[in-house]
Amino acid sequence: MTDPQDVRPESKPGATARARLGQVRFTLPVERVHQPHQQQPAETDAPAGRADYLVVKGTLHERLLDEMNAGGLFGNNEDELSEFVETFVHRLLEQEDVPLNDEERQRIVADLKEETLGVGPLAPLMADPAVTDILVNGPSRIYVERFGRLEKTSIRFRDTAHLVRIIQRIAARVGRRIDESSPMVDARLPDGSRVNATLPPVTIDGPTLSIRRFGRRRLNRQELMRLGMFSPDMMQFLELIVRARRNVIVAGGTGAGKSTFLGAMCEVIPDSERIITIEDAAELILDQQHVIRKESRPLNIEGQGRITVRDLVINSLRMRPGRIIVGEVRGAEALDMLQAMNTGHDGSLTTVHANSPRDAVARLETMVLMAGMDLPSRAIREQIASAIDMIVFVRRFDDGVCRVDRISELTGLEKQTPLLQVVFVFEQTGRRGRQIEGRFTATGIVPRCVHELRERNWDIPFDLFQRTTER
Repeated sequence: MTDPQDVRPESKPGATARARLGQVRFTLPVERVHQPHQQQPAETDAPAGRADYLVVKGTLHERLLDEMNAGGLFGNNEDELSEFVETFVHRLLEQEDVPLNDEERQRIVADLKEETLGVGPLAPLMADPAVTDILVNGPSRIYVERFGRLEKTSIRFRDTAHLVRIIQRIAARVGRRIDESSPMVDARLPDGSRVNATLPPVTIDGPTLSIRRFGRRRLNRQELMRLGMFSPDMMQFLELIVRARRNVIVAGGTGAGKSTFLGAMCEVIPDSERIITIEDAAELILDQQHVIRKESRPLNIEGQGRITVRDLVINSLRMRPGRIIVGEVRGAEALDMLQAMNTGHDGSLTTVHANSPRDAVARLETMVLMAGMDLPSRAIREQIASAIDMIVFVRRFDDGVCRVDRISELTGLEKQTPLLQVVFVFEQTGRRGRQIEGRFTATGIVPRCVHELRERNWDIPFDLFQRTTER
């Protein structure tokens, strides 16, 4: 990639760009792609040779980035880049005679401008599906995470002022402001990516930008199992406890795959149930039709209008929820979540940051105290023990693979100590180079909830929990 700092100020994409466009030839695919959550028209309703909009846009975006890379255009100002994008798209659509109507052609130009110009030099990284995190530590130090590994890139901003303009542009697009008087912003991009940015004096060495990206398509449980996140026996057990409306907490550290795992567990929720999701930044992608998505809102520029996750949890109880799914419990909303679980809203799911299943229980207790209620410790622990059935602890191992480290059942209290029994566990057996070798195995303990479900005529084989040498 050409460094934007090396681009001469007098370079213009006008005539040279148009000259290059005359030499660009490629074939846009013509096909129809199934769109989930939308009713598909009958095959006879679609004209022959109709090009799918998303396929055309994806192909154009890849080619556009290649052309901008080759010409070193990412360092140019926004007006020049906007003209280049519009000229490029119109010329290629005319050359290839793509069967899109005028409305779709205007929309594709607007979409490509948004995706290409919104993040400046970071556009190629945003277009790379392998990149999960983009970390900007200044105009010349940009890192990405690919497949669980951090690596430095050759991408640069022209200077600090250029980086600050990009940060302010990103904030403005989502209705937020960032400057010296308000030097921090936490927001969500239109594609679902989470953005955190800071300016001096919060960060002493200069502005920073962190973008946590999420796939446009959710990984299902079969794909996660093939990637080695859990075993078939674990998947079968997790499907059972979700269908049986048991309350489950997914615990783990940052980047351990909690949200991805939570989305996979939600697959088995029946379509007949009304699901309400509550998140700080909407990340969950569910397949069910009857889903109500809620998102918290920070203070506006006037310092008003804040809506917390706790407000949304309380409000959701008045919406006849079949399932309440909180993307992450991190504050006073823990009390209302536990109350919901203990008052008939079975089958609730949530995630929590923790280093172990026992730490997850301790963190829940701390978060309940954040609600400002003067409750004794034993009363809080009794609420937790009564509400939570299973704790699934996920962890990113040294080889970059996210795995379910253990599945534990919370069985009650002994005096004031929560009782946890491990049902499944990942046992590491060695290494082969960088790759960790191990196996998922049952511990031989049959969960209490299984005995209860068998009494209700659920067909759950006991040999699912027998410990063997290989699972």
